[in-house]
Amino acid sequence: MVQIIQQREKCIGCNACVEAADYRWRVSRRDGKCTLVNGVNKRGFYRVLVDDHEYEDNLQAARNCPVRIIQVQKI
Repeated sequence: MVQIIQQREKCIGCNACVEAADYRWRVSRRDGKCTLVNGVNKRGFYRVLVDDHEYEDNLQAARNCPVRIIQVQKI
């Protein structure tokens, strides 16, 4: 399993995560920030557990993020 964590409030909406893994990330039409698909908010951190096959794409999304608000880790 892989855990993806995003601190959404600090997102600048650059779209780099969407380009790396468009099946897991979307840009909100409401506020222009990137949203972690199926992420659950807990105290400002959005989290989701996914299968191992999503690891590489989302690791690239985390590396592409200019404000470094995405964490990807195998659990």
